[in-house]
Formats: sequence, C-alpha cells, structure tokens
Amino acid sequence: MPQRYSQAAIFLHWTIAALLAFQISVGWALEDLGARGFALFQLHKSIGISILVLTLLRIAVRYWKPRPPKLEGGWQGALAQAVHAGLYVFMLGAPLTGWALVSTAKVKVPTLIFGTIPLPHLPLPMASQEVAEGAHGLLAWIGIALFLLHVAGALRHHLLIKDGLLWRMMPARSPLLLFVLPALILVGLVLGKAILPAPAPAPAEAAAPAVANEAENRTEAVPENAADAPANVAAVADNATEAEVPAGPPPVWTVQPGGRIGFSVGNSGETISGSFAKWTAKIAMDPDHPETADIAVTIDLASASVGDAYKDGMLGGDEFFGVAAHPTATFTAKGAEKTGPNSYRAAGTLALKGVSKPQTIRFTLSGAGKSRKVSGSASITRAAFDVGNGESSGGLDPKVAVTFGFSAKAQ
Repeated sequence: MPQRYSQAAIFLHWTIAALLAFQISVGWALEDLGARGFALFQLHKSIGISILVLTLLRIAVRYWKPRPPKLEGGWQGALAQAVHAGLYVFMLGAPLTGWALVSTAKVKVPTLIFGTIPLPHLPLPMASQEVAEGAHGLLAWIGIALFLLHVAGALRHHLLIKDGLLWRMMPARSPLLLFVLPALILVGLVLGKAILPAPAPAPAEAAAPAVANEAENRTEAVPENAADAPANVAAVADNATEAEVPAGPPPVWTVQPGGRIGFSVGNSGETISGSFAKWTAKIAMDPDHPETADIAVTIDLASASVGDAYKDGMLGGDEFFGVAAHPTATFTAKGAEKTGPNSYRAAGTLALKGVSKPQTIRFTLSGAGKSRKVSGSASITRAAFDVGNGESSGGLDPKVAVTFGFSAKAQ
C-alpha cells in the first residue's frame, strides 16, 4: 500500500478543503446581499484568515513531515505538481487579497476574527483597492478551476488507474472514511448556501412604504420650508384665548442625566436600532407660549452604537456619518407650535454630514411647574444627508426614525 501523508497533513488537507468549499459558496452571493450580508461578510473574513493560517501551518508540516514520493511521472505528474502549486497560491493569495480589499475600502470596517481577535488593516494605499478587488475575484475563479482539476485527478487515480493514491490522504484504509472525508467538501458547499439570508422583498412590496413616506414628506414640506414668522403668528392666534402674551423671556431648561436619543431603520424586513451615548441640549421655552422656544441639540456622532462592534465601526465611516470630517450633528429651531394638549411641533434645521436641511420634530410635555418630562420623535430622510451611500446600505429603508426622551428642570 502507498505511503500515507502524516496525520497532521491529512487533518489540514480535509479541513482546508471544507472551508474553501464554504468560502466559495458564500463568497459567490456576498456581492448581491448588501446590508443583509453584513454578519455573513464578517464570517467570510474570519474563515478566510483561518484558511491563511492553516495553509501556513500546512506548509510547515510539509517540511517537517515530507510528502510521500510521487506515483506518476511524465506530463501527468508535472500537471499534478502544477495544480498543487496553484492551489497553494490560491490558498495564500485569496485571503491576502481579501485582507487587502478590506484594508483599502472606503468604509473602514473593523474586523474581529470570530468576534474576538482584532485584525489590523494592512498599511496599503487606497489606490490599490481596485487591484486588490480584481486579484481577489480572479483568484476565486482560478481556485475553482484548480479545485475541480484536483478532484478530477484524485478520481482518475482511484477509479481508473486504481493505484491507491487516494488512500494516502486517509488516516486509515476505511471505506467509511473514503466517503465521509470527501463528503465534507459537499457539506461546506451546502452549508454556505443554507446560511445565506432570505431574498429581499420584491420591488413592488418595498415600494409601498416608500410611496407612503414620500406622501408624508409632501404634507410636511410646507411648514418645514415656510418662514418661521407665519407659523408662529398662526400658533399665537390659535392659542390667544388660552394664554396671555408672555411677560418676559422664556424659562431655560436643564436636561437631567438619563435621557436618550435613539434611532431605528428598516433593513430588508428587519430593524436595526441604536442610540447616541453623548449629546447636549440647550432649551428655552414657555410651554404656554411655544412660539418663544429656542432649541439647540448637538449630537456626538462618534457615540452612535447599535450594540455590535462591527456595525458601530461602519457608522463612523464615510458611508454613514463620516465622523472624521463631521463629528457632530445639530438641530436648531426658533419657535414651536401647539398641536394638541401638551403636544408640540417645532420646524427647524438639521445639520448633518455637511448638509443643512429643514427638519420637523414632534414632542409632548408631561409634568408641571419647573419639572417636565419630554418625549418626541422625528423622521429623517437619510439620502438627503448622504447617509448610507454605499453598497452595504442597499437594503436600508429610505427613512430613519429618531426618538428622544428626557427630563428637564427650569433654572
């Protein structure tokens, strides 16, 4: 019987083969998944780096425990050696070009191998992004071709030549192992396909809420774009019978600890929710005379979190908030109007990512005297502020819901 490979080499051979099959199955679909494939993309990176490490270990084992002698010479033997060499280039090159691709991407997404071990970005120029992307895709195709040639060669030796070559890569001469170990490759392919996210909703289904949102925008466009004075005059007229003209400046309110500004956005049928940990608010307003309101809220965009280290890293990148150039967002409003008992609306301006646009917030007050509780909401069209401008944002809804709640005391 032909001499076998070492047990370590056999283990690494089948482990890498199964992982490569999984990577090919998953990688094939990643490009079309957009934001829905975020978690799968992180897994793809983790397994890619694992293949790189295992391949380096496989090379070390090859020198520590030399491979068995060749069973075939001539051009067939030379072709087999070329395929083996090509596979090593693929197993090293695909992870490295993928690493380079992530390192030169416009959106700097932090990579944690299996959610625990941080992987630093390679010190490569941004100009090499296109080269890395092309090389990664080309290596994938070459790897598939070499993979098929390798399998065809093994089957040729086992079924046609019958020289026992395939047994060299088995830990024991067992028909069961001869079935189970190659089946790991099929398992990798099937598993990679099985864990892909469900297809995105059909365009017709996704369009309905978008149309409704646009209709909502149109109904609010007039007060948002109108001058403040007419709106305030109308508010004063409506409330003339309920309140007197204010005798002095409105009270200034101090926001108490424990408040929250949160956000949520639909993502292909799911919802991504988060909040801002750092923000400040300057508020002056007489609840009986809302036209006196003077509101300024400043949000530290780098404090945004959705509870996931990977996604939090994306939020600060240029695709979303671009905190390097625009670290804060501000909302300012002069005046508000009463819309119901303890309910108000303020039409102001939101400055976000270098863009200033009209924005309306709605809020309610509860309590009395110098202590009030505030809760409110706003709906922000993210495209107007160039938030979510990349491929990973393809599944996000066009509008982001913002909610806020806090307690305030009058000075």
